[in-house]
Amino acid sequence: MAIIETHDLTKEFGKLTAVDHLNLSIEERDIFGFIGPNGAGKTTTLRILSTLLRPTSGQARVAGIDVTKKPYEIKKVVGFMPDSFGVYDGMRLREYLDFFGAAYKIPGRKRKAIIDDVLALTDLASKADDFVSAFSRGMKQRCCLAKTLLHDPQVLLLDEPASGLDPRARIEVRELLKTLRDMGKTILISSHILSELGDMCNKIGIIEHGQLLAHGDYREILSGLRMEREIRLRVLEGADRAAEILAETPGLNNVDRSGNEFHFESTIVREALADVLHRLIQSGVKVLFFEEEEGTLEDVFLHVTKGGI
Repeated sequence: MAIIETHDLTKEFGKLTAVDHLNLSIEERDIFGFIGPNGAGKTTTLRILSTLLRPTSGQARVAGIDVTKKPYEIKKVVGFMPDSFGVYDGMRLREYLDFFGAAYKIPGRKRKAIIDDVLALTDLASKADDFVSAFSRGMKQRCCLAKTLLHDPQVLLLDEPASGLDPRARIEVRELLKTLRDMGKTILISSHILSELGDMCNKIGIIEHGQLLAHGDYREILSGLRMEREIRLRVLEGADRAAEILAETPGLNNVDRSGNEFHFESTIVREALADVLHRLIQSGVKVLFFEEEEGTLEDVFLHVTKGGI
């Protein structure tokens, strides 16, 4: 069931069209990576979904609620974490969360228990009495995520959550988001750090110049884009014989050899590739591995986008 839906969603700023007839559908419990270069329309879309911007035209619904007609209902089911956010000088973490808990109208008698829960979830319990302004970038990210979780939203809208983080902090954020998905949250992540999203997201959407160019499982998208399979072969013995077999097999192109390792492109069906492997073994070639390269999220992005500014 789709929990986020947009239909011809459009946002114009004067002569600039930031979001251009966007049609998006995100299922419950998805971690959806929203990918695009700077200025593609990612942040504008998230701000519309979180009711911070009104669209010029089109519709957007979250959990079946129209974002323009019932903005206060949207705020109950959505948690928005912006790319840049402020912290208050002189305020300790628990005070910071208590302030926002009051803003979310969480009763005082419940707030302490809820704050304890989100501190534990974000691994910030030991920092509860520390000043927020003294936190590192990674800790501030987790602090903002803790604030975003206070009212237990169904949907999380995260704008560049790993931006500016060191490798360890990125891994920690990634594992936390997987935990939140396991808790039943639907997560929409705007990012341009493709390697992180490839490991984290089960679905992606690629946007450029405000238009959605592709969406779905990135491996399925890549499979539909690529006309040739890329194969890697490594042998322990018989590399010369392997080179002969690859060279004389129709449909194997651009064979590149480096010692005992080969990389080539194939236009033949998988059954025929299996026959190639069988022939190699029957010819006395000792095969260490023979595998198809799946491709990466970067491959999809480069295939789909044009790179214009």
